[in-house]
Amino acid sequence: MRGSEKHLIVGIDIAKEKHHAFFGTATGKTLCKQFTFPNSREGFELLLSKTETVRLQHHLQQVVIGVEPTANYHKPLADYLVRQGLQVVQVSGVAVKQNRELLDGRWDKHDRKDAANIADLVAQGKCQFYEYPSPAIRELRELLHLKHTLKKEEHRVKTRIRNNLLAQFFPEMDQFVTTCQQNSLAVIGTCCSPEQIAALDYESFFEKVVTVYKGKQQEEHLLRIWQCARTSIGCQAENAPIYEGKVLIDQLFHLRQIIKDLDQQIAALCSGFEEYPYLLSIPGIGPAISATILAALGNPYRFDTAKQVIKLAGLDLSASRSGRPALKATPVISKRGNPELRYALCQAALVAGSRNTFFRCWFARKLQGRERERGIMGILRVKLAVKLLVIAWTVMKKKEMFAYERVNSC
Repeated sequence: MRGSEKHLIVGIDIAKEKHHAFFGTATGKTLCKQFTFPNSREGFELLLSKTETVRLQHHLQQVVIGVEPTANYHKPLADYLVRQGLQVVQVSGVAVKQNRELLDGRWDKHDRKDAANIADLVAQGKCQFYEYPSPAIRELRELLHLKHTLKKEEHRVKTRIRNNLLAQFFPEMDQFVTTCQQNSLAVIGTCCSPEQIAALDYESFFEKVVTVYKGKQQEEHLLRIWQCARTSIGCQAENAPIYEGKVLIDQLFHLRQIIKDLDQQIAALCSGFEEYPYLLSIPGIGPAISATILAALGNPYRFDTAKQVIKLAGLDLSASRSGRPALKATPVISKRGNPELRYALCQAALVAGSRNTFFRCWFARKLQGRERERGIMGILRVKLAVKLLVIAWTVMKKKEMFAYERVNSC
């Protein structure tokens, strides 16, 4: 496309209510500086009409439309254009920011300039094809995004319980939340006030808190909590913190039940994918990580090489070698890719490297002679995560179960 005289390039700056478009050619010629259309079907049809008019006026043959992903606002427009048979590409937000000042030597930012900036990047070929996954992949991604949001909310509630509620009124309780969480949460939801607990004898306290008896260990755990409440240094708790504790515990249990139901929905959806059993056959990769890999990779045939898959996860190595020998440069992972996929792969590497005999031996071979090297455990774990990602991509593409004898030992 660089230097082509037959391409019409349309750069679109995405917004919530209306979009701004710029029409130009790959040779740098401006055909229309500004075209604004609303975020509606009428607006999309108006864009198509304007695009066809400009194409015919200047005798151009092909149309390439570039967008910058902006939250989820770009998806309706991009999907509509793809369904109409147009070539849609996307540009990176990092590239847009770095290229803005190169247009006119100014860091000034506005919608019209951003549209021209996107078109300029597309003309240079600094863009990617817009991914249009299958409906099943889109649904899986939405469910995983919902799960990620709910897990963040669950963490927020747990943090408020420990850092706000217990820190003020029952500091001694914090140690029990980490050791035996279920019984401790029952105490917080029933009687968060240490004065209220201390006023009860142990038998009454035990009967008030426990709904299901789980043995001697449960009795000992609750006995230690009851003893700590009698000597607690916490602030005096009135009705408000007691009520707050009940509300937060109910919210936490409700979130966990939703996440549990959501996991069942994700597992049922994943079972419809042909590649799902192949991913489950890989050591260290369970149902949750398999779902993350499926959602991130989508169609495995859209990648030509393993390097492209590694870049998708942001596990590719980068280093600053300017003015120094390559041996003195310290490469680190770029972290430019999918953070959820990268986290899932590191968790899989942690499990495989500690519990699977084959990968434990691989880990030991790589570690031999480098035991004193700083950060070597983390480095090898990332290398194992990269290996697992390449294996996952390979089994998805070849539709084969994992086999130890086919794994490259290096």
